[in-house]
Amino acid sequence: MTIGVGGSSASEQLAKLSNMCSNIASISVSEYQQRQHKACQLMKQQDIAAIYLNAGTNLYYFTGLKWSASERMVGALLCANGQLHYIAPHFEQNSLRDFMLIDAPFHGWQEHQSPYQLFNQLCHQQQLSGNIALDPSAGFFLVDGLIKANPEQNFINGDVITQTCRMQKSAAEIALMQRAKDMTMEVQKAAAKILRPGISTTEVIEFINQAHQQVGASGSSFCIVLFGLASSFPHGVKEPQILQENDWVLIDTGCLLQGYNSDITRSYPYGEASEQQRQAWTSEQQAQLAAFEAAQIGQTCASVDAAARRSLEADGYGPDYALPGLPHRTGHGCGLDIHEGPYLVAGDNTPLAEGMVFSNEPMLVIPGHFGVRLEDHFYIGANGPVWFTQPSPSIDDPFAYHVS
Repeated sequence: MTIGVGGSSASEQLAKLSNMCSNIASISVSEYQQRQHKACQLMKQQDIAAIYLNAGTNLYYFTGLKWSASERMVGALLCANGQLHYIAPHFEQNSLRDFMLIDAPFHGWQEHQSPYQLFNQLCHQQQLSGNIALDPSAGFFLVDGLIKANPEQNFINGDVITQTCRMQKSAAEIALMQRAKDMTMEVQKAAAKILRPGISTTEVIEFINQAHQQVGASGSSFCIVLFGLASSFPHGVKEPQILQENDWVLIDTGCLLQGYNSDITRSYPYGEASEQQRQAWTSEQQAQLAAFEAAQIGQTCASVDAAARRSLEADGYGPDYALPGLPHRTGHGCGLDIHEGPYLVAGDNTPLAEGMVFSNEPMLVIPGHFGVRLEDHFYIGANGPVWFTQPSPSIDDPFAYHVS
């Protein structure tokens, strides 16, 4: 029997988990101000007069104001001269003020009025000349409305500001992500222990959500639990499965800590692994390690993906995206968005730099049989890549219970 898998109950495992968030620091107001300053410097260098930050992770990243995007325009205009202006419906003003960490003028529109005309008026009042960057995550309806309200203005994709700022994480961001991943790793261990023949994927997903709450999160930010053949579909199937003796298990889950994501996957047998599963698991482990070792400062994101594929191809998988093999990119950036740029994939020639954070998950899919995904994240430290969580050491001991 696989070490650390089965043999316990949900109630026993929940009782062993405790809040892990009591002593973690928040992002400081001064760091939000530093982020705005960096954005303004970039705007001046690129002839950008201002950037519109829509409700969601970009607004949160630059201002500390956490607000969800909707069909109404809620956001902020950050001008290259450092001035910040909030734009939102009048009726939301008091609520927004309650969430603001950085005070700035508020510009409101009534429900029958056009927020896009208000935006246009604000730009004229600020005498903005030059390009205006728009949040790349803003909905098409919003971008379309801004363009139609001000057809003379040249709007550009704001990712030249947002991604450039966000892709290198600060020490405070790294610390939050480290704790979030530590939390999910404890949940992964607990989930493995409650497995038993007859348990459904639905029941495991419900347990994982409760376990994430037990360690201090609001619950799971996402959860994929797959048994047997279903594990060969990277993001799952619509029908739940029931665990059988000697079934293959894949669990991919995460949580949020102050908006920052964890995302960890483990694959292992419930019972005894077949020889095919052992070989595939070992190939996956070696590909993950190859990607990690290739992730050196100055190398490109694409080169990391290439290293994982070379490793898998040496074992007879692929090539490229052919199956059996790796059907998707090796990894994604991660932070306030679970998937954010840059990406570990062919064609992304972004040089690796200190502070970047990536998943490392060169999933191996064996069509008609099973899939193996080992996913841990790493960040680029001053001297190269650093694991947030230690990779799974072996198929027989996936959580390192017997590793000295």
